[in-house]
Amino acid sequence: MIRTSIGLFDLQVFLISVHFFFFYTICFAESERTYYNSYQPIMDREQEELQFMSLYGTFQEAFKVICLWTKIFSQITIALILPLSFIFLAHIQISDILFAKILTNEQALDYTRSGSPMYNRIADRLSSEWTVYWLFKGAYLLFVLVFSLLSTSAVVYTIASIYTGKGISFKKVMSVVPKVWKRLMVTFLCNFIIILGYNIVSLLVFLLWFLIMAPTVIGVAFLVILFIVYLVGFVYISVIWHLASVVSVLEDKYGIQAMVKSNALIKGKMLLGSAIFVMFQFTLVVIQIAFESLVVQEESLGRRVSYGIMCFVLLMMLILIGLTVQTIVYFLCKSFHHENIDKSVLSDHLEVYAGEYYVPLKGRDVQMEQIPAV
Repeated sequence: MIRTSIGLFDLQVFLISVHFFFFYTICFAESERTYYNSYQPIMDREQEELQFMSLYGTFQEAFKVICLWTKIFSQITIALILPLSFIFLAHIQISDILFAKILTNEQALDYTRSGSPMYNRIADRLSSEWTVYWLFKGAYLLFVLVFSLLSTSAVVYTIASIYTGKGISFKKVMSVVPKVWKRLMVTFLCNFIIILGYNIVSLLVFLLWFLIMAPTVIGVAFLVILFIVYLVGFVYISVIWHLASVVSVLEDKYGIQAMVKSNALIKGKMLLGSAIFVMFQFTLVVIQIAFESLVVQEESLGRRVSYGIMCFVLLMMLILIGLTVQTIVYFLCKSFHHENIDKSVLSDHLEVYAGEYYVPLKGRDVQMEQIPAV
């Protein structure tokens, strides 16, 4: 009886989720017809309107762009975001299977006499399983990195082309992506080094706390403060990196220069950028936990398939919306600092990517015109 009740509850949750998904899909399809003729790209709007665009307005702009250019974003999703989502979720399932085997053999090893033939066989098998596990983890990180950079390149280039009024096609996007993602890789490596150094320093600080501070009320309170400071710093670096990824595509800067430029741009919009980052990371964690509990650990095949599809679709939507919002935030930051983006200059910059060879533009070629504050 209890099991049946749980099954009915799961089915109701799934049907409600599907209902809301199709309901909002229909609403956005209707909004596509409504906004198509009246839609005004970000770069054609008044500076005051963009400078004070709220969190809700940012997401509204992202949904409008995606819905008005459904075809191109659907193609990008199928080609790049779908494999990325599949790799992410499949990694959770496969890691659980591999780790379960490792735990089983470790338990068997504990109950086997040391030095016996059986002990040696189990130890060899365990060593091989750990090797496979870490090789799988390495391959997973590599594929996630590649598809993440490719997806970022495609979405940022597409949105910039839409805003400049350039003709855009899926074939053109895919021809540009391999040339753009190399710049993103350099920016990612710079961010990786910064994050690595930040974590090492933070680890040393926490170790120093364990060596000096006693587990008193004051000591625990100080530890909580340290942890909050660490989280704030981590979010700050992550927000800068995400914005730097857009800078790497739309300007002639990449690597550490893009990070410096991003740090300057995000000033005044850090609260917005941080809120967006936390929201998406929280949603990603929720999807991951839901997949682990409702798919990986579930015994019923029907519920596993149903919830697996739901998590898969939600993850694809999250990634697409996240990359779109990330690009829009870049334009909002430019507007906040009274930097008007010249559509013809940006269009020329994008055309360079579409050429047979990539030739980096000079800084003065993509320098944004400064608009005096009124």
